[in-house]
Amino acid sequence: MALKQVAALPFIRHPDGALEVLLITSRETQRWIIPKGWPKRGIRPHKSAAIEARQEAGLLGRVGKKPLGSYRYLKQMSELKTIECTVTVFPMEVEAQQLKWSERTQRQMLWLGPEQAASQVRETELADLIRRFVETPR
Repeated sequence: MALKQVAALPFIRHPDGALEVLLITSRETQRWIIPKGWPKRGIRPHKSAAIEARQEAGLLGRVGKKPLGSYRYLKQMSELKTIECTVTVFPMEVEAQQLKWSERTQRQMLWLGPEQAASQVRETELADLIRRFVETPR
């Protein structure tokens, strides 16, 4: 049985209509991901995704209530144990970034066009979700 996580797909829209999405590195493996984590008890999933984006990347903005979709990955819990997680992804239009946030020294960040971002993530389902996001009218 897969455990459930939530994530934000942070994006900005430029005046010419072009979109960029934010990728961050995971703490342990340093692979490119989007802000994600465990849902908070008693908090709606899209709000939990917003909390993760603030903690992991210092982002503030509007998170959509309707998910974009989901993807699966294997989370390494220890050298001997991995678990399957299903991550529900919510769009987040970034309005600001805090100067300081809890995980700022533990992660790198990179703003990329959607196709470039999709090519950087290891999870095929996440890459497909990023590509489909661009094709969806906002």
